[in-house]
Amino acid sequence: MEVKVLGTGCANCKATVTLIDQVAKARGIPIRLEKVEEPRDIMAYGVMRTPGVVIDGKVVHAGGVPGRDKVEQWLAEGLSP
Repeated sequence: MEVKVLGTGCANCKATVTLIDQVAKARGIPIRLEKVEEPRDIMAYGVMRTPGVVIDGKVVHAGGVPGRDKVEQWLAEGLSP
């Protein structure tokens, strides 16, 4: 599963990266976690508010740090066929 966090490096963006990493490790879910910081690349996803979260090419969140329960849901759904 490929997870990208879109953001220019603000505290909320860093917190989102940390949260996703912690949840994936706690659940034993293998992910490739990437931070996208270039504004042009962020805008290519249509995200105007950061942090944004993209899972396997689909934008699932934009603006603010997502809740832990949301992250758990995204990662669990990513494992479904």
